Order: sequence, then structure tokens, then C-alpha cells
Amino acid sequence: MSQEKDDLFPAGHIIGAFGVKGQVKVYSHTSPRENIVTYSPWVIKHAGTARSFEVKGGLQGKNVIAWLQGIDSRDQAVELTGAEIYIHRDQLPELEEGEYYWSQLEGLEVVTLKGEHFGRIDHMLETGANDVMVVQGDRERLIPFVMSEIVKNVDLDRQQVIVDWDADY
Repeated sequence: MSQEKDDLFPAGHIIGAFGVKGQVKVYSHTSPRENIVTYSPWVIKHAGTARSFEVKGGLQGKNVIAWLQGIDSRDQAVELTGAEIYIHRDQLPELEEGEYYWSQLEGLEVVTLKGEHFGRIDHMLETGANDVMVVQGDRERLIPFVMSEIVKNVDLDRQQVIVDWDADY
């Protein structure tokens, strides 16, 4: 993995401008979603460039609204529509043993206890009951991320998840 991939963590993206003073509407990957504004500074990647911004903001109705230092007009905010928001990994809280951020799991190879290779975790889904790994390989598989019962081991060093899951499911 690259230094940048290891250091930067995807947190959301800018979905549009808000108001006339340069604020932006944000789609957040954090939970709760308004927590994204507590991770300042953000690294904004857009149109092949990356810039760091100090951030303030919060919920405005159903939207997460942010003010980025140095973005003072609606036109500047509109230009950032579609930009990806990253935070530095060291800004994230430490996880308990056996807990993982989704971005740590995405891309890992999924292997059964019998050694069958299912493919790689393309993305994760939140279903309410438990998170689900969407595994792309010879076919798409949806595997519940239930530690101990289904997920037997997550080895970040080997980039592998071992599951107790039948190939016919």
C-alpha cells in the first residue's frame, strides 16, 4: 500500500454548495454522519489536486453542512462538488480488539476454512441486523460480517478474511 493510502482515510464527499457564503453540503461516511466535521483538517481531493482545509460545521436540517477555511463564495463551493473528503488516519479513534473500519476490510481476500477463494471484499453494506461483506469473485456473494460465528479471522497483514461459509450459499 502507498504511504498516502495508509495515512488518508475516506470520510465522505461534497455533494453541492449551500447558501451564498461558501458552505458545502456533505455526504458523510461517519456514524453519526455529523461527526465528519469534528475531524479537522480535511484533505479534499478534486480535479487531480489535494488541498488541506480547516473545517467547521454541523447538521442543518437533514444535511451536514461544512465551512472550509478559504472558501468564501458560492462559486468556490460549487467548484468543489464531487470532491472526495479524506482525514488523516491518526485523527480516528482507536478501535477495540476485533473491530475494523470498513475501509480496512474493503479489498481483502475472502477465503473459507476449506481454503476456497471467494474473491475480494468490494464494499460493505449496513443492513441493521449486521454488516454484510459484498464479495466479488467468480460470482457476487453477500456474507454477513459476524465475528466468531461466520468471520473466523481478519488478518490485515496477510490482507485476508477467513470465513465459515459454504460456496453454495
